[in-house]
Amino acid sequence: MRCAAMTPPVLAAPPAPTLRAHGQGRPCVITRRATFSASHRYWLPELAPEENASRFGPCSLAPGHGHNYELIVAMGGGLDGDGMVLNLSDVKHAIRREVTGQLDFRFLNDAWPDFDLERPEGRLPTTEALVLAIWQRLAPLLPLMGLRLYETPTLWADVLDDSMEAFLTIRTHFAAAHRLARPELSQADNEAIYGKCARPNGHGHNYLLDVTVRGRIDGRTGMVADLAVLQKLVEDLVVEPFDHTFLNKDVAHFGQCVPTAENIALHIADLLQAPIATTGASLHKVRLQESPNNAAEVFAEVPLVGMRPLALDALAAV
Repeated sequence: MRCAAMTPPVLAAPPAPTLRAHGQGRPCVITRRATFSASHRYWLPELAPEENASRFGPCSLAPGHGHNYELIVAMGGGLDGDGMVLNLSDVKHAIRREVTGQLDFRFLNDAWPDFDLERPEGRLPTTEALVLAIWQRLAPLLPLMGLRLYETPTLWADVLDDSMEAFLTIRTHFAAAHRLARPELSQADNEAIYGKCARPNGHGHNYLLDVTVRGRIDGRTGMVADLAVLQKLVEDLVVEPFDHTFLNKDVAHFGQCVPTAENIALHIADLLQAPIATTGASLHKVRLQESPNNAAEVFAEVPLVGMRPLALDALAAV
């Protein structure tokens, strides 16, 4: 007699692992970039035409002028089981619905009630006022850490909350030569410290200079500081006296101070701090980029309680 074939037993599936997915719950900051094109005009109806022209210069000319804006949104939170802080598709649609879809190819003065100057609370659509208005629209929807809005590659504003305080940065440049050497040391000792930078005839750089100021956004002008005044201070106190010089010989401060990128940035901060205070804003930091590979950044004030430097770092890295 032949035995009937035995059916192998069906094994129950093992229980799903209860271990937490890798990274779940750990904090992370993510960024999303968006762009839009829009125009605006700086013109206050309570001022005479001559005063508008004096205060806002070419920005007061009708019918206005335009920019290609770039928005960086920094968000933070714990990772979920899928390894994400947020679903980026949801982020993209929120930004498009609340911001870029409403502003792209628009005249900003007419786009949002924030910039309706017939209202007492209306203000000019400056870079800093615009990024604050964007924060107020995105904050209920996204776990914001910071926003950065580039009006141009040389002008941008950051906000970290809706407190009316903003950071405004201008970028400029100058070309200069320097030699890194301490006068009390021999050439061999200086070369041991500074390498090629100690060679007797020096070398040059095209420096990029970022100056960041902090202040409250004015309820009417939308500015933390008069941009034209700020730009003139940097031009008169830094760019003009530093540009096309041999720093060691042409700038008195560096006759006794080695002009490293760090020391140059510190000296620029010292030169600008008091004059910028007269504009109603505070100098926050100076960043000096010596080459594509080297930069120095110095703070002119102690970071305030409640500031979130991780957000600024995330915005700056984009």
